[in-house]
Amino acid sequence: MSACCSGGCSSQKGSVDPRFRRALWIALVVNAAMFGVEVFGGLRAGSVSLLADAVDFAGDAANYALSLAVLSMGMLWRSRAALVKGLSMGAYGVFVLGKTAWAALAGVPPEPFTMGAIAMLALVANVSVALLLYAHREGDANMRSVWLCSRNDAIVNVAIGVAALGVFGSGSAWPDLVVAVAIAGLALSAAVSVVRQARGELASHAAHPHHA
Repeated sequence: MSACCSGGCSSQKGSVDPRFRRALWIALVVNAAMFGVEVFGGLRAGSVSLLADAVDFAGDAANYALSLAVLSMGMLWRSRAALVKGLSMGAYGVFVLGKTAWAALAGVPPEPFTMGAIAMLALVANVSVALLLYAHREGDANMRSVWLCSRNDAIVNVAIGVAALGVFGSGSAWPDLVVAVAIAGLALSAAVSVVRQARGELASHAAHPHHA
């Protein structure tokens, strides 16, 4: 989630790098498509971590759409958008923790082959998006939130693939559940980072309103 344009980003309206805008559109389409794939795969495999990641894809698609909507606006609106995204990431993390607790009580292991195949497809999608956004990883909170999303998602997909191997080897649901908890932890950690930066930017805008 984030980055400054090559050559330096201005905080003024209208200074948007077209490459960043194009990257956001690509990320939006990829994440929306992968949401559908992971919902289908998660339900088919019975994997909590895949379903959790599917919700994340949906949230990321919405976040990219929000980023595009405020991209040409002033810094104040971009900071407000980042705050909303940070709070939504935190809510997502809490949701995943609740879903994992429910699955732990059920105790049914997922189907590892479907789980692993979907995780690898998602990894390719997320690494591609992360590479597109890498040049834009530094900057305001809105841009930072975009970079953190793509980075965290790639890490999560590697973990889901490892969990699929663990489920296959052990016949237990626990590797899937452990990864789901890790997904929640990443979401909560990124949420704290983005909310903290967005609040700092909003406080700066309040102190210097003529810069908003």
